[in-house]
Amino acid sequence: MESKAAIYEVMYRRRDIRRFRPEPLPEETLAVILQAAHHAPSVGFMQPWNFVLIREQSTKEQVSALFEQENALAATVYDHERQQLYRRLKLAGILASPLNLCVTCDPTRGGPHVLGRHTIRETDVYSTAAAVENLWLAARAEGIGVGWVSILNNEALKRILQLPSHIIPVAYLCLGYVDSFGDEPELQKVGWAQRLPLASLVYYEQWGQQSHPNWTPLPFPKDELIPTCELTYHSQHGRDALTYYSKGIPLTASWY
Repeated sequence: MESKAAIYEVMYRRRDIRRFRPEPLPEETLAVILQAAHHAPSVGFMQPWNFVLIREQSTKEQVSALFEQENALAATVYDHERQQLYRRLKLAGILASPLNLCVTCDPTRGGPHVLGRHTIRETDVYSTAAAVENLWLAARAEGIGVGWVSILNNEALKRILQLPSHIIPVAYLCLGYVDSFGDEPELQKVGWAQRLPLASLVYYEQWGQQSHPNWTPLPFPKDELIPTCELTYHSQHGRDALTYYSKGIPLTASWY
């Protein structure tokens, strides 16, 4: 039961982070996080991902300049107050984070005929996205923040990182320790967007049907009731461990 609760807790406590502390990540912890990403599901077990690890400041500066250029263009699509709010948002931590990481997809891995991919070719990218989610959750369990920088020109990014022409950059991530993960998503906190009610997104049997004679509407929990635990981190037997408190009882789940 402790492990089950910890998994849900990490999911609900995950945040998109933009502010990082400067201390480097332990290489053993980084290896554990990448191992978790490598255990993501993939169509035909093709495992199309690679992980480009970036510490060099000169590379970060090039990517940061690319972000600033694209971010300035993105701001122009909004008008008036919305644009002002957009310009106030901190949308990247490229230079501040001790580690940048680009997760890529190799659509040629597994050869021309990958089991399960004949009809939906994009499942290689979908599989890589699952690896990103695994990485994000594992990092959160280790007390490490992750920020996804999506405001980049992929072709320019490929040139900076010298990616082969057929390789697809799927996610450019910033990783590092943080002072706080926040109680709610940053964009929700500043009023940019709110989480949609789950009940409005669930259809029964066919698109658009929010009720059906064969279904009783699912009893979705209220967001304010999830999660109910408090996370703290400590070292246990040389490994980072997650301790959370449920109804005042400390429970510990170690992440390997």
